[in-house]
Amino acid sequence: MSLIPSFFGGRRSNVFDPFSSLYLWDPFKDFSLSTPLSAENSAFLNTRVDWKETPEAHVFKADVPGLKKEHVKVEIEDDNILQISGERNVEKEDKNDKWHHVERSSGKFLRRFRLPENAEVDQVKASIENGVLTVTVPKQEVKKPDVKAVQISG
Repeated sequence: MSLIPSFFGGRRSNVFDPFSSLYLWDPFKDFSLSTPLSAENSAFLNTRVDWKETPEAHVFKADVPGLKKEHVKVEIEDDNILQISGERNVEKEDKNDKWHHVERSSGKFLRRFRLPENAEVDQVKASIENGVLTVTVPKQEVKKPDVKAVQISG
């Protein structure tokens, strides 16, 4: 019995083989939202953001392909919520155009992140390059506690 699934051959039918391709489990198959996905919700869900922490800052990178800086907003709300929002406009349609397939999403998007206490929200910087928005939130300098020696009597 092979431990490698057969992607290029016929179907495998061994029910005891965990790599059998008889049934491919889809964890999202039964997952449904209360409302159907509209184009607006699709853009919201498809905006991917990475958040990494370096010794100096929290760095957020968001995929915003085709957007100019005028179409994206970066805001700090209540001194601890980073909010990235914007809008992808629908491409103008010409009456002579015949669309065969549409996958690129359009509409408004919004992502929010609660910043940690050490975020220096007054020093946030943002830039867009090659379809990637980079937001850098510097960390506050960690103040070392003052240590005073106490004499032990007796």
